[in-house]
Amino acid sequence: MTRLETLHTNLKATFGESCGLRLALNEVTLEVPADQWVEVCTALRDKPDLGFDTCIDLCGVDYSAWGAPSSPDPTVHPRRFAVVVHLLSVRNNWRLRVRTYVPNDDFPLVRTLVQVWPAVNWYEREAFDLFGIVFEGHPDLRRILTDYGFIGHPFRKDFPLSGNVEMRYDAEQKRVVYQPVTIEPREITPRVVREEGYGAGR
Repeated sequence: MTRLETLHTNLKATFGESCGLRLALNEVTLEVPADQWVEVCTALRDKPDLGFDTCIDLCGVDYSAWGAPSSPDPTVHPRRFAVVVHLLSVRNNWRLRVRTYVPNDDFPLVRTLVQVWPAVNWYEREAFDLFGIVFEGHPDLRRILTDYGFIGHPFRKDFPLSGNVEMRYDAEQKRVVYQPVTIEPREITPRVVREEGYGAGR
């Protein structure tokens, strides 16, 4: 039995049918219901046959317009927003991806994992800043990458590429001012120009 198969067996023995489990492309993914998020992650950390003592990363995902923009497949991703953590067990030398779908698309809210892995503190702040996912119980949930007055969440699929506001230095006021974006939104299709016979006989 390979290391990944052993991990898969241990996860199935611990969580049974309460969580979705997938082994593909040399990776194991565990899907957790949002209401069990903290409890399952705590078990992943504390059970010796799992032993995920380190959270390497946490990120938000916006699955809107997944696949073809005109027809997202809700059977693949049932909710718009998800939170994904990547875990490492130093003792057992294996990794795991854990995902939960955030129940409410209009106000995405999931419980914080700071008490499970303190290192997720800034990762959760980043997911809040860029995706607008609120982590209930986080000790200091505020923006971490965008400016103090920033409006919106720039990693959401519906956020405009040019943004909503721009800033510039105003010489008369002698300060930085914010104003609506002055760039005209447009779609650019690149043209590829090649010499005649490019690649022939080479």
